[in-house]
Amino acid sequence: MSTTIDIGIDEAQRMRIAEGLSRLLADTYTLYLKTQGFHWNVTGPQFNSLHAMFETQYTELAAAVDLIAERIRALGFPAPGSFAQFAKLATVQEETGVPNAQDMIRALAKDQETVVRTARAIFPVVDQAHDEPTADLLTGRMQVHEKTAWMLRSLLG
Repeated sequence: MSTTIDIGIDEAQRMRIAEGLSRLLADTYTLYLKTQGFHWNVTGPQFNSLHAMFETQYTELAAAVDLIAERIRALGFPAPGSFAQFAKLATVQEETGVPNAQDMIRALAKDQETVVRTARAIFPVVDQAHDEPTADLLTGRMQVHEKTAWMLRSLLG
């Protein structure tokens, strides 16, 4: 059985796409962790609604990290899977404190937009390679993150 990957995208293009997806995976996982931490630690008059909203968001992000990692693997490359690797690759910054609810919302809105930019940055090589499955994944991710950022911004007035 051959281990050669012949999906119509050469190895160099697949590698560049996988590198971009690895950055997206790192940003998504970091945002997942931050959102879950905010879910655990949010307080104040909006507790019930924010606690539930953050849970919905981190649950969606948990599913997304698997899809992104599986696409990297389908392209023939290992997916990063450690905090050390994610720290090197991510643009989204970890939160080590416990901000107030409004600052949590601001941070998550900003981070959702960051993930959109990370996904968008991969598109030129994806388009050049005619990698429709990755383009579909990126489009879906951008739609989710843009909508989530809008919903979070709406809470800020």
